[in-house]
Amino acid sequence: MLVGQYRIERISTTEEAGRIVDFLLSDHSFDDTRYTPGELVHFRELPYRALKEEIFFWYAEDELGNIIGINCIAENEQKTGGFSWDYLVVHHQYRKVGLAAMLIEQMYAFLKTMNARYLVTYTCDLPEYDRIRQLFERSGFTLVGRCPDYYYEGEDRLIYHRKLV
Repeated sequence: MLVGQYRIERISTTEEAGRIVDFLLSDHSFDDTRYTPGELVHFRELPYRALKEEIFFWYAEDELGNIIGINCIAENEQKTGGFSWDYLVVHHQYRKVGLAAMLIEQMYAFLKTMNARYLVTYTCDLPEYDRIRQLFERSGFTLVGRCPDYYYEGEDRLIYHRKLV
């Protein structure tokens, strides 16, 4: 789907998956690049899991075909309409231009077709994650939990929930 000057698509090829992995591991994706070993595995595997339809994955390209953003969710293991929102990542140079909002809009439209009941997401409590926490709160999510020292010692996981229906 072409939105403004950006193209947002669901991942469908191994070539796209490889380009997304490169983006996720680039200097242009995350503010905090002190990745956990598990995050590195996620970044390398999630796009390929989407090809197997184990998760749902969108990516955004600029007019030159460069990956500039991604968004991914998965239905939880109960398969009763609950979804987990894993990553929303926008290239540093494309922040504050509405790209995250476009990716989120695509996600919510998809969740509606899936009759999703709720969406759970999470982030870290460090200052580097202030913007994503603010986005969650502006988007109607409620902080429902904290797991101390989840990522590393002194880095808690914050858990957010939003009822969809």
